[in-house]
Amino acid sequence: MDYAVVKTGGKQYRVSPGDLIDVEKLPGQSGSTVELLNVLLLSQAGKVTIGKPEIEGVKVVGEVEEQKKGKKLVVFKFKSKTRQGTKTGHRQQLTSLRIKEIVTGKEKAAPKRRAAKTKQENGDGS
Repeated sequence: MDYAVVKTGGKQYRVSPGDLIDVEKLPGQSGSTVELLNVLLLSQAGKVTIGKPEIEGVKVVGEVEEQKKGKKLVVFKFKSKTRQGTKTGHRQQLTSLRIKEIVTGKEKAAPKRRAAKTKQENGDGS
């Protein structure tokens, strides 16, 4: 099974094609395409590639399903000794993404290194 670990919104998600994930709000309307470029790990056909810190040329393509708000968080601040408290709430804005595919670029071949020439090969016979 192919999967990737991507980083978005300060969090890491393990995704594979067809998954539906809720991430921190990303720009885009419902139906638009989003590319996640911060791929930290890639597993394809049993071969695992780990980025340092990211893998170059690999991206995860997803489609925005909807823009929504998360569950309500209740925040209560209490000042001791005065018995004074403040109750507030927070709802994080989220984007639901449907993962379409994991796109891998062609890997670049490592540059060939040449052996260092000795003085005799250079013509400096000293």
